Amino acid sequence: MTPTEQLDGNLNTPLPKVIRFINPLGIEYEDRNFEVKGWQMLSRVHEELRAPRLVRVGLIQHSIVAPTTDPIQNQRDAIHNKIKSYIVQAAQYNVNILCLQEAWPMPFAFCTREKYPWCEFAEDAETGPTTVFLSELAKKYNMVIVSPILERDSIDGDTIWNTSVVINTDGTVLGKHRKNHIPRIGDFNESTYYMEGNTGHPVFDTPFARIAINICYGRHHPLNWLMFGLNGAEIVFNPSATIQGLSEHLWPIEARCAAIANSYYTCAINRVGTEHFANEFTSGDGKPAHNDFGFFYGSSYITAPDGSRTPSLNRHKDGLLVGELDLNMCRHVKDIWGYRMTQRLDMYAKELAEYVSKRDGKQD
Repeated sequence: MTPTEQLDGNLNTPLPKVIRFINPLGIEYEDRNFEVKGWQMLSRVHEELRAPRLVRVGLIQHSIVAPTTDPIQNQRDAIHNKIKSYIVQAAQYNVNILCLQEAWPMPFAFCTREKYPWCEFAEDAETGPTTVFLSELAKKYNMVIVSPILERDSIDGDTIWNTSVVINTDGTVLGKHRKNHIPRIGDFNESTYYMEGNTGHPVFDTPFARIAINICYGRHHPLNWLMFGLNGAEIVFNPSATIQGLSEHLWPIEARCAAIANSYYTCAINRVGTEHFANEFTSGDGKPAHNDFGFFYGSSYITAPDGSRTPSLNRHKDGLLVGELDLNMCRHVKDIWGYRMTQRLDMYAKELAEYVSKRDGKQD
């Protein structure tokens, strides 16, 4: 049975009356290598003056396709071709905003410390082949697409960044966000390739929702999540590449806690599989030299502002998670819990400024 048939063949059929806070959309498809799951996340509060503000988001997790020893063009083209088929399926389910995983058109080679051939994957955020490829699909399907890539900034001396490009429904680039926090742990040698971003905490006003992107390691920093909320985000995507044995015990917690603390939706996306490299590399964890980063465990999920969350996608398979979200819940949770009103930001700003001043003074 095809994914379309799971929706009774009519993608415009109104959804059934909601009888639970989180209610299955009726989207479910799975084969040996790929699964699709769909969930509604609707508010318990019924407003008299505002209709529900529904938006469908899609999260795609996936493995690479070609071996890392293949030519760079072949590797990227193979991933592009696979992801195109997944985006077509997302369009069948009327997804409005789609987010891909961190550095999605390439292997996560930032463990190797080798500059080449991996720097060849870096491309211009506005005119590079991946943005051109996705722009056509965004325009065709009236979809906002968040595309995390390795960016080459030729205007700034060929500086390389870890960047998420936001492509609007007309195929134009709405903006971009560069990764704020760079890990220095174990095999994560990312500072060999790029440093902390310089775009701050932008929120993008799309036709469907106000969105932001907290890239991978930034999820470990509560203030990073906070700033996206203060700047007005209703949905914050967390495209990631994280491995078993390092972060999996934290994975179900951090994006969920951020949704609660900041009264917005969070969408956590992780890649899948084990990627092998030709040359051995060592890292800061004291382990013998090895040829792979470890197992990327997928498990993508969505959390609502009240802390309820969808089940995760598979740990081993490519997948598409579709969530229908009622954005009105962001206000409902703020009204009920009052986190925003009781934040005491002035107090924390004063004490943080004092701490930074004192710390810098000690370093002089």
